Amino acid sequence: MHEWLVFDVFDAASKAAAEFIAGKIESSIQQRGVCHVVLPGGNTPVACLGYLAEKKLPWSKVHWYLGDERCLPRGHAERNDLMLEKHFWSRLSAANSHPIPAELGAEAAAESYREVINAVDRFDIAFLGMGEDGHTASLFPGNKALHDTRSVVPVFDSPKAPAERVSLSVATLQKTRCRIVLAAGAGKADVIARIKKGEALPINTIGDIHWCVDAAAVKKTS
Repeated sequence: MHEWLVFDVFDAASKAAAEFIAGKIESSIQQRGVCHVVLPGGNTPVACLGYLAEKKLPWSKVHWYLGDERCLPRGHAERNDLMLEKHFWSRLSAANSHPIPAELGAEAAAESYREVINAVDRFDIAFLGMGEDGHTASLFPGNKALHDTRSVVPVFDSPKAPAERVSLSVATLQKTRCRIVLAAGAGKADVIARIKKGEALPINTIGDIHWCVDAAAVKKTS
């Protein structure tokens, strides 16, 4: 079952998401001595990651992975790893980051990153984003990548540029111990209404999700 937490403003949702993730990190380290976390790209998680970076956590025991990456040259402004380095990883004293070598192209990058991902038995936290079409990571509605059962999959013909991407698979995200999505704005209201109706969107195929959303994103579902 999805769990929905709705906040009046997006900043409050961002803070709540940071608290939730921090708590899960602490629990994972207490239970297993390490925590493996999947991170999203885009602008939505920036404030949340800033709040998370302020927490006093055993950062050296946390490993970070990308849910997806765009096949663009290293250092390109639209790459997810650049956002994460600028707003999050650079603020941590010891960041065990594992970027996707998407500059190699979708097939080669997926194969390379698969070696990294396959070394992790099971991810503890998947912090994910969601598009207005119900996609998560780079798993878009109707795309062949949805049916690829390997741990990391190449994505072609993305409806959003660039056309080639690399993504963790549905199977990998389904195995994760905990999933959280942060969403905001009236632009997400229609898709959230569809999610609550149980429509078979990519975001609805990965399992139970802890949602932190602002009021505008659920105004059509209340």
